[in-house]
This record gives sequence, structure tokens and C-alpha cells, in this order.
Amino acid sequence: MSSSREKKSARRHTRFTALLVALLCQLNPGMVKGDSISSSQLADALERAKRATVGILNEVGEAKDTDRQTRFSIRGTGFHLRDGYIVTARHAVERNEMGQKVAPKRISVMTTDLHELPAELQGDSAYMDVVVYRIAEKHRAALVATAAFAEADVAPGDQVFTVGYPLGWGPAIAFGRIGNINTFLQTVDTRLLQADLSVCSGNSGGGLFNNAGEIVGVMHAILQTEKESEEAHCSRFAFAVPGRLAHRIVNAALEGKPLTFSRLGIHMMAVKVETRWRIAVRDVSEPAKSAGIQKTDILLAIDGTDIIDAAQLKNYLIERTTPGQRIMLRVLRQDIELTLPITLGGG
Repeated sequence: MSSSREKKSARRHTRFTALLVALLCQLNPGMVKGDSISSSQLADALERAKRATVGILNEVGEAKDTDRQTRFSIRGTGFHLRDGYIVTARHAVERNEMGQKVAPKRISVMTTDLHELPAELQGDSAYMDVVVYRIAEKHRAALVATAAFAEADVAPGDQVFTVGYPLGWGPAIAFGRIGNINTFLQTVDTRLLQADLSVCSGNSGGGLFNNAGEIVGVMHAILQTEKESEEAHCSRFAFAVPGRLAHRIVNAALEGKPLTFSRLGIHMMAVKVETRWRIAVRDVSEPAKSAGIQKTDILLAIDGTDIIDAAQLKNYLIERTTPGQRIMLRVLRQDIELTLPITLGGG
């Protein structure tokens, strides 16, 4: 049960957030679209998001029984989903062990009320840079808020915000809008959401929220536009793992099952057809081989969705299909278009 002091603190936080939102709405009336959400609702969403956010602590030396720890350092951000489950970016917790980057079995997180809590690894995906930890039951009372994944996808122009610890400081709130929802970087094998909002390296792993306070992405990377020697700068060119994909990873971790993705069995190469670059089959294996796919076939569409490039096809398989699902692949073989059914494998 919360103490009267904690309740008063919560009320002060809420009043401050409401004043902040009112000021922002005066400066930027487009922040609240029509009657879809009021300023008071947005204030509530901000407060919940802030209190659901945690800082990922750097490791510190073990203090002696007679000593008190007098300082802490935050290296990244995460958020409390529910029942003690903490979601963050894998690279925000990684440690080097024998030349390999691994997700540690245990980490410590800091709540906005400055409770330091231990958490144990539940599951992770280096493939998508998402990891899940869990706070022990005896400590969960210190987690006073939760953040749920949004059911609907975001669209370019949607208002979003993030809460986090840029360069170890915070919690800080940054507002912006969604840009390209199909951005591909070399850091992960999936699409990323581009967002126009100010973040730094310490924001990694924090939630990207819509105006209702729902998670639409997990902060992943920035493109740094300024750099002097080794000094780090913030950027407004930020990227997040889409909430739909992160949710799949989290669900697999909660269920204790390995996350599997669909396998098409095609190795791709880029070829130029007249003035346009297209994707063609360089090599083929199961299940595509049994379905009749051949080398040099040009890939045109999957289930009616045009295939633009290899990254887009790979993302389609990751995000919209499951092993065992039957898809229709349209290809161009010489001058003939063929549509072939394929039952996807797993792996």
C-alpha cells in the first residue's frame, strides 16, 4: 500500500505533467489531433509512460556490508510491461565475454522513484535487438505503472513521444512524429520506424509511445549528424523496432518458447531489368525448390504485395507470416509470369 508521502508525490508529478502538456499544446496546437484525445488524457498518458519507464544501470562494484553505495550510472532505458517484465534493447545491456556480446543473466534497473531493483533474463533476440527481464516478485510493488503494446500500427505523421535517459540523464520526454515506417539499417534484420524526435544513446531500449501512452516501438538507434572526436551528440534522426515485432519477441519470452520465423528457401541477388533493379533468385532450397522456384526467377510479388527489394521481402516474411503458412509467390521466368503456392518452413 502506498504511503501518504508517495501519494502526494504522485499528485505533484501529475499536476506538473498536465501543466507541461497544456503549455506544449499552446505552442503546438497540432499535437492533439481533433477530438481524438484531450490534453488531460495526454497528460495521463505521459505520466503513466514516465512511471512505467526504468533506467538500465551500469555495473558497479559490490559494496561492503558496512558501506553504502553513493553513486549510480544509467546506460540505457527500458519499460515495465506487466507482472515485473522489463523490456529493453539488447545492445543496452550487452557485455563482452570472451570476445562475444552477450545479454547478462542479471541486471539492475532504476525506477523513476529511485528504487534500484534486480532483474533476471527471460529471453532475447539479437536478430531484432530486443530483450526481456523480470523483476523478482518481492520487489514488484515498486513498479507502479505498466505500458502496453498498441494494437494498431502507426502511420507517417503520427504524433509520438519517448521517455528515457539520454546520456544517462532523466527521465526526459521528447516529442516528435513518425517518418518512414519502412526504414532498413544494417544494425538489425528487420524494418525500423523512423521518428523525428530528439534522443541520445541512453534512450536505447525505451518505449516509443503514441498519444494514448501505448508502445508503438522500442528505441533502437540514431543517425548521428554531429560528432567531434569521441564526444557523443544527440540527434533528431531516430529509429525504433516496430511494436508489432517487439511484441512477438516478448510473447515468445513470456511463454518460454524459442522465437521462430518463416523460411522461404531463396537466396537473392539484385539484377537490372531495363532501367529498374529487381530481385532475382541466386540459389534455391526447400521449401521453394519443391514449389517449382528456379534460379534466375525474378521475384515480383508475395500474396499480392509487390516485392521491392530483399530487405522488404525478408521483413514481410518476419512480420506477416508464420511457419507452415501457405503463400503465393509471383515470379517472372523469361517472359512468362507464374504464380506458385509455397508452404513456408520454419527456422
